[in-house]
Amino acid sequence: MLPLSTQAASVPLTERSATELAADLTSGRVTAEALLVACLERIEAVDRRGPKINSIIELNPDAKAQAKALDAERRAGKIRGPLHGLPVLLKDNIATGDRMQTTAGSLALSGLHAPRDAHVAAQLRAAGAVILGKTNLSEWANSRSPRSTSGWSGRGGLTRNPYALDRNCSGSSSGSAAAIAAELAPLAVGTETDGSIVSPASICGLVGLKPTLGRVSRDGIIPLAHSQDTAGPMTRTVADCALLYTAMCGKDANDAITADAPAPAMWTPDPSALKGKRLGVARNYFTGYDQADAVIEASLKRLSELGAVIVDPVDLPRDLFGDAESQVLFFELKADLAVWFKTFAPGFRIQTLADVIAFNKAHAKEEMPWFGQEGFERAEALGGLDTPAYLEALKQSKEGSQANGLDKVMNEHELDALIAPTGGLAWLTDPIAGDHFSGSFSTPAAVAGYPHLTVPAGLVHGLPLSLSFVGRAWSENLLLSMGYAFEQATKARHRPRYLANTRLLG
Repeated sequence: MLPLSTQAASVPLTERSATELAADLTSGRVTAEALLVACLERIEAVDRRGPKINSIIELNPDAKAQAKALDAERRAGKIRGPLHGLPVLLKDNIATGDRMQTTAGSLALSGLHAPRDAHVAAQLRAAGAVILGKTNLSEWANSRSPRSTSGWSGRGGLTRNPYALDRNCSGSSSGSAAAIAAELAPLAVGTETDGSIVSPASICGLVGLKPTLGRVSRDGIIPLAHSQDTAGPMTRTVADCALLYTAMCGKDANDAITADAPAPAMWTPDPSALKGKRLGVARNYFTGYDQADAVIEASLKRLSELGAVIVDPVDLPRDLFGDAESQVLFFELKADLAVWFKTFAPGFRIQTLADVIAFNKAHAKEEMPWFGQEGFERAEALGGLDTPAYLEALKQSKEGSQANGLDKVMNEHELDALIAPTGGLAWLTDPIAGDHFSGSFSTPAAVAGYPHLTVPAGLVHGLPLSLSFVGRAWSENLLLSMGYAFEQATKARHRPRYLANTRLLG
């Protein structure tokens, strides 16, 4: 057997975790430039050729020069932070003030270069990260049509699941999930309105964290709805997730909601973090598929063995607020897009949702070969944010998800977190019928604006299944600690096999 140091050295750079790579960069065993080159070679082999995951929509033409500059800074004794020299991928709805475009995957925004970085991109650069490129996504964050195919965009095409190429990645952060699962980079940023971080992370066997609303600035992120939108980390380990999350946080004068966020405490890994924690099992959100639910039952047993107090079941209804959430999202979409265009696309040919709708009609062959834009048309027909129907729907959503939902259940049972399967297994991609979505535990935390962590729990017929930890506002570090303890005890993540179709899974 090889000595541990030799074993570590024999592992390809792209297979190593971000925390391991950060240590390698600190010690001088690896340079930022060498790591970047390894990622670029992996992207060419897996994303562009080979399995053709098609997860990256655009590479940063200045990444190599930036990596060299960061190496020079390190040699001069200037260390920006723990991400110094680490490559990070951003979802293509996050503005970057560089030579890359920001398009939300839409041809309507092709050629758009933002005048400045989104706050989260600026935070990552300040922490020393190299923005490697932009990832593909479900176009417009899956807001265009209820019949959309997740992972498809007019500009980027279809992203494929590394575990089985005929299966979907879910969305809308499809490219971020597939890229990290395929080891194209150590870190990626996704965004979520309802499920768009945790669902693709779960289906691609990753750790994903949707932070509390206000923990990460929304500035510069092409919006769907300001009352639920947030960016969050997508990684292969919980420690990596904590590393990226910490760098993303920060107050921002351009996003007033961040002023209410308490300063995040330093996170340290604790394999005993589950001892004495009270976890409520939200059985209303189980999949109903015996083999999948059996994996979650085994996870509950392991959590108990690790010292957690399992409160099973707790009553968290699926229907907490009826259609109020969708009403809120469509009202906010129209208003929020207009604000984003004014700030990040001044003078560009597209300035309103109506402009996007008109562009799609004029370019229907390219933009709407499989599904339409019913969602956009519904949003365009609505009034402003002073409309009584909007204000009532917003009230119903927040009361239903918070006071009458998560807060009620957690207070009643004195819980530290709620747990349930994040969602079902990856479905066969079907551009004609759209997504065969099998349910998700994302909605309560998404509407409430509370944190949600997903961690791999195992495989079912070779496809990943994950366990969710949902907590109270600002409890990210607690969720990360419990998720870390679960991850270390189970080692449930398995690398993808890039099988051509599901028939080959075993």
